[in-house]
Amino acid sequence: MKKCKACLLPEAVPDSRIGPDGLCGFCRAPSSVHSLTTPDAAHREDLEQTLRASRNSGRGGYDCLVPLSGGKDSVYLLYKLKVEYGLRVLAYTTDIDLPAVAWSNIRTALARLDIDHVVLSPAPAFVRKLLRYLLKNQEARGAVYTVSYVYAPLFEGDAIRLAIEKDIPLILAGYSPGQPDPQRMLYEFSPRLIREEDWTPPHLKTCGEFSDNELGRFYNPLLLPADTRFPRYLAPYHAWDYDQNEVMRKVTELGLVKRGRHASPILSNYPINWLMMYSDLKHFNYNPYAPEFSALIREGKASLAYWQVMAPLVDFMIRRRVLLGREVSRCMKWLDLSDEDLHINLPEGAYDPPLLRRPAS
Repeated sequence: MKKCKACLLPEAVPDSRIGPDGLCGFCRAPSSVHSLTTPDAAHREDLEQTLRASRNSGRGGYDCLVPLSGGKDSVYLLYKLKVEYGLRVLAYTTDIDLPAVAWSNIRTALARLDIDHVVLSPAPAFVRKLLRYLLKNQEARGAVYTVSYVYAPLFEGDAIRLAIEKDIPLILAGYSPGQPDPQRMLYEFSPRLIREEDWTPPHLKTCGEFSDNELGRFYNPLLLPADTRFPRYLAPYHAWDYDQNEVMRKVTELGLVKRGRHASPILSNYPINWLMMYSDLKHFNYNPYAPEFSALIREGKASLAYWQVMAPLVDFMIRRRVLLGREVSRCMKWLDLSDEDLHINLPEGAYDPPLLRRPAS
């Protein structure tokens, strides 16, 4: 497949418009593209003021809660918050089939930084049932979007519940620029989303496959007491200058990971992501993460040379189910799925909560 020679965007991506010069439309007219990594000045100012004001302010003994996946971004965020800002940090991990590299990074960083840690392990049967259903009933944007934007709210909601329980006023997530979809979060989850919106995906409520108890796993502030004190939920990398290469270098240099290759987003990736990418490659003929990494390359925040090698290697491993791509076969066996089960059969937005379909305040 033809790719943009400057940012590696595949021609199969909608609106790529790769011309005879080998450049995509985004590279030919960069001024027309919203930057993923140039932070808004108001967000930067709010974040700095919030972090300074939060020091030793946590009513329950911690100033902030950090969801920790074991990837480079969440690991480095722990360091910045504790060492550079002097905050009392509680790390939180949802244990859903994390790879060995991610657990190694978690243990190494927590020991290095001496940070308390809470782990939640959801019921395996529920996780398997949910993932199997989502992959068999994908919305129009494919597997990564469908699973991520049902799966992520599960552990985001659990983080909110934990912060409320421990009276922690601030949740700080290691989302890189462009994650999650700006429609859901651009620097901060809307206070209305945290205080007023049932996070249960609408389609799951009506499909008849899930019990009230299972649906109750999703966060719903409408069931909480009226005097509940809700935390703010921010993504600091949306406000700070972000450089993927620099983050990978720093976590290695600071000893937050055991070896340099553990900083790779490929090695620390959730195993289920390999199956999700496999499904999207099958349906769309390009890796669903390609637009995100191409944008980082365009803005000088990711290495063109690195992704020239790794992007085709990742796709090769996925398509052939070899090396790390063997996770495709493992996950399909775990979920009792076949290629024919990977369906896109729902309209765009089928799983989005109502607040995402109207302007946020």
